[in-house]
Amino acid sequence: MNDSFYRQVTKQMVARLKEEREIAERAAELINANKELALQIGEKADRTAELINANNELAFLIEEKAERAAELINANNELAFLRGEKAERAAELVVANKELAFQIGEKADRASELIIVNRELAFQIGEKADRAAELIIANKELAFQSGEKKDREAELIVANKELIIANKTQGEFLVNISHELKTPLNVIFSTAQLFDLYCKSGSLDNKKNSIVKYIESIKQNSYRLSKLINNIVDLSKIEAGFFKLNLSNNNIITVVEEIVMSVTSLIECKGLNIIFDTDVEEKIIACDTEKIERIVLNLISNAIKFSDEGDQIVVAIKDKNEFVEISVKDNGIGIEEGHLNMIFDRFKQVDKSLSRNTEGTGVGLSLVKSIVELLGGNIYVESEYGKGSKFTVKLPSEKVLQENRIYSNEMRSKNQSIRVELSDIYL
Repeated sequence: MNDSFYRQVTKQMVARLKEEREIAERAAELINANKELALQIGEKADRTAELINANNELAFLIEEKAERAAELINANNELAFLRGEKAERAAELVVANKELAFQIGEKADRASELIIVNRELAFQIGEKADRAAELIIANKELAFQSGEKKDREAELIVANKELIIANKTQGEFLVNISHELKTPLNVIFSTAQLFDLYCKSGSLDNKKNSIVKYIESIKQNSYRLSKLINNIVDLSKIEAGFFKLNLSNNNIITVVEEIVMSVTSLIECKGLNIIFDTDVEEKIIACDTEKIERIVLNLISNAIKFSDEGDQIVVAIKDKNEFVEISVKDNGIGIEEGHLNMIFDRFKQVDKSLSRNTEGTGVGLSLVKSIVELLGGNIYVESEYGKGSKFTVKLPSEKVLQENRIYSNEMRSKNQSIRVELSDIYL
């Protein structure tokens, strides 16, 4: 009995549990359904609010449309009135168009006439344009020719000025050279006349000492004439391109030193002291020894002429690797700064008043410059008036593969060329 009771109770409990489970499940479903319903109710509330707003706006729009409709009615009334006026205006326009058509017809005839006139005018304008173009070209050519003429005139003015200066310079040179030529000629001629007088008077033996002195004077002035003529001829050769160089490889130190040694006694007779200085014992370069001798002797001659007794002349050589410097320095009268730019000009003398106290034509330095440049070098001067001058010759340190002649180391101390170059210095 107890077992069946318990079974019954158990069944009831199981049944009760099932009911409770079902109730719980149903409750959960209801909760979910309520949630969904609440969500839907919330959405509907929002939608309702939107609909209310939309209805309000629609009502506003309806009111506006009513007002607009009233306006449109008024506008249509006005339009109908205007259409009535336009009908009348249209009739007027029809009449105006007919008149305009008539005028257009007349204008078309007039236009055709104008077209013909315009074509003729265009043709004339075309001819004038061509003519204008021709005139423009002619004017440009004329302007170009005028410009050329002006340039040519300017060039001619400059050329004439240069020619006048050149003529004046050459005129001064001719006067100067004439004086230099006449001076030794007069001395030679006077001495010849004196010899003639001695011969006729039979006093040659008695005048032996004087005759020896006069013979030396004849030689000196003959050398002067030779120097003048040689310089003029050589300048002409250089201008004509006929001046030749005989290049050979020589020790320039030996060449210059022996030139200095050859004139030492002559310089000492003038009461001057000459020094030779070098920073190297040997420097072989391509040179024309005769032209080097002429350059150095000419510079020494100038130094002697403008130095006083007791002054010193320094001939120096410096090896500058790519070139050699040969300088002749004195502590004589010097050259004013304003004359330095013309010192090497052809046919010019630095100071005519000074040159009258010495001999010279102003050709020597110009010739020296030309010879130095032919040797591939250059020459320049540094001077301070009252303190002396320094002439520097720069020659390239180059050698020749084929020599024209070989230089002889036997310097001729009384060589005629030395006497010629120093002929304008009276001892």
